[in-house]
Amino acid sequence: MDELREAARVQLPTIAGEFDVRAFTCGSGYIYLALIKGDLSDGRSVLTRVHSECLTGDALGSLRCDCGAQLDLGMRALAAEGRGVLIYATDHEGRGIGLLDKLRAYMEQEAGADTVDANLRLGLAPDGRRYDDAAAVLKAIGVRSVRLSTNNPRKVQELQAAGITVEQVVPVPALPHLRNQRYLRTKQDRFGHRNLIGDPPPAEHATQSIDVGSLLGSAKAPDGRPFVVLKYAQTLDGRITAATSDAGRIGSAAENRISHALRAACDAVLVGVGTVLSDDPQLTVRAIPGRSPARVILDSRLRSPLTAAVFSPDVPTYVMTTAHADHQHKRLALAARHIAVRDVRPGPAGLDIPAVLHQLCTEGIRSVIVEGGARVITSMLAAGAADRVIVSISPRILGRGIHAVGELHKEPIAGALRLDGHTVHLIGATIIVAADVARPSALPPDGKTPADARHT
Repeated sequence: MDELREAARVQLPTIAGEFDVRAFTCGSGYIYLALIKGDLSDGRSVLTRVHSECLTGDALGSLRCDCGAQLDLGMRALAAEGRGVLIYATDHEGRGIGLLDKLRAYMEQEAGADTVDANLRLGLAPDGRRYDDAAAVLKAIGVRSVRLSTNNPRKVQELQAAGITVEQVVPVPALPHLRNQRYLRTKQDRFGHRNLIGDPPPAEHATQSIDVGSLLGSAKAPDGRPFVVLKYAQTLDGRITAATSDAGRIGSAAENRISHALRAACDAVLVGVGTVLSDDPQLTVRAIPGRSPARVILDSRLRSPLTAAVFSPDVPTYVMTTAHADHQHKRLALAARHIAVRDVRPGPAGLDIPAVLHQLCTEGIRSVIVEGGARVITSMLAAGAADRVIVSISPRILGRGIHAVGELHKEPIAGALRLDGHTVHLIGATIIVAADVARPSALPPDGKTPADARHT
């Protein structure tokens, strides 16, 4: 390998703090970046991540892989440590095959291949990356031994072969999404990556991986609409909220982490305007490492206040309303903040649920986790639009408050909605039940949606 040369050095302010960025031209012809946090001093036991370039994941937010989320997490970890380095390897796009061939490999994946066989079909190596340039950069900035943040055993072996002592391997939390679960499982099964997918929920700590695959089931979206999951926490007597607004949360801290992991695994999280008005939720992912999904608000009369937390600029947000909700000033104000306002046809429940889901499908949303409130949950069930339910049951009895599901106009027992393929998890004192909703007729015989679901 030809001589390594430092070409530029600059302070780079980022959302994870300020980094000393040093750019090196490598003998391979590529430019590597070293993002340095704090004083590396003697270069021993330095928290280090070697991050493979991924334009689609790092810059464009692609959900086919977990690269962008891993980059965010790596920079946050360095910020928390106060000392360390992230090496950005620019010749690693597509595990070394380059951007164009990576896109061609995506085409092969859409034809049925996994991420390994897709490369092989193109006559390319499953993983063509080398780590000698990364090792050379680490030596050039004075790093002699590392605590390496990775799940990839090959990366550990090659850095050590290149003269970098790996004192410790620091597992990286998995960030599973419904769109990249097969990709993660392939890396685990065929490349030997660790800590990716398959651990039973939940993690004991927010920094650990939470696998929600068993909770989400097959996650197959029906034609013309997204896969819909109803997720809520209730007491033993079926209440999702108490009669008073200051009664506190029903779910536990562990259950909250699972809820956030489920959000991170889906394309969108959906609530009704009643939840916005009563709880002012953020609907973001905060309790675990992971990216926040798009937010969807059902608001047939545009009652959501412009100051609502769901209108923060950090996450794409959709407001589903009707053309009858004039409020032109509010529409303009939301548009100015890049909030998508979509008109769908009205229904007995305020908005026509199939029309809402069809619109989300046209927006490219393929999975939705519905978190309430009770009117929205009931409307989804009444419209035959729910594919999966995930219910956390707290060992408490309130005796009063709001039930999760209202009147569905079903005859008792014989006409009840059937739940198939259920799994049960015990999380501390909380029971989590997940099951598929069977496919009965979509609406009651009179064609009407429940009366208590009219204000979405």
